[in-house]
Amino acid sequence: MSFFDTDENLQRIGALLTAKAEAIFRERGVPAEQFGFVLLQPTRDSGRPKGAAFRPDWRSYPCSLVKVFFLVAAQAALEAGQLTEHEELDRAMRDMILWSSNSATNYVIDLLSGTTGDTLLSEPEMTEWGERRQMVNRFFAQLGWPELVGINLNQKLMDDLRYGREKIGLDCSPAGHNALTPIAMARLMHAIFHGSVLTEASREKVQNLLARDLASPFLPRGAYQVTGYLAGGMPAGTQIWSKAGRTRWLGDERADFRRHDALRAVLPDGAEFILTVFSQGEAIAEDDGFLPQLGSIAAKEILDL
Repeated sequence: MSFFDTDENLQRIGALLTAKAEAIFRERGVPAEQFGFVLLQPTRDSGRPKGAAFRPDWRSYPCSLVKVFFLVAAQAALEAGQLTEHEELDRAMRDMILWSSNSATNYVIDLLSGTTGDTLLSEPEMTEWGERRQMVNRFFAQLGWPELVGINLNQKLMDDLRYGREKIGLDCSPAGHNALTPIAMARLMHAIFHGSVLTEASREKVQNLLARDLASPFLPRGAYQVTGYLAGGMPAGTQIWSKAGRTRWLGDERADFRRHDALRAVLPDGAEFILTVFSQGEAIAEDDGFLPQLGSIAAKEILDL
């Protein structure tokens, strides 16, 4: 289940990442199996990347990483004429990535699926509602990527518990909450920059929305998702595209206490890598130093190759 070729240098770097993460988890009393990553180095001809991984198919609540999938689905729907471009949609797509806005994300989901989360529905209407909510799952299933097996993309993003249709829809969904794996996230990140999941013009829009700036005045703001995340460990002069996510207590142990990130970095010497990290545990979710330490290791070692 791999779209990349294993590489001795990247496996060595991956072993360093794993050792560092396991040491931090051990110090915090968090089970080491609540961690997984995929590290890639794309090739210059956009062929099969080189890579290394640890628990790449660990299925986890994805926090806000799922918003990249919704963004790609929205761009594909615009290409197909299933959505009409308008100012509010543009604003929502920007804000769900730039500021990780759940409200913006849920607006995009409503437009994609033709559903809302308002008053209760009759049982037949609720069945139809649930079927409409499968739109994004259907889009990614038709790509035929084996790395996407087991993911789920049919739930809105919430800051705490769900009510009404959203609660009933979650309870009735065989797949439960949204779910991703490190390998699924890595496959999509690679496709956005080196694949053909969208037209070139649409891929460029997605890339621009994912861009982060290490010199941005927004850097101290947690919502910008650099400080406390992989990008926070990058050396000055690195070009960054990323989307991170974190949950604290949500009142639902299936989604509580995650800290994930998906990063594409072009280092000052031009070397490129993609790193997706998934982690779970209250002590890790609250640790703003965890992901920057992993990012720093990856950047330093790849610079030294």
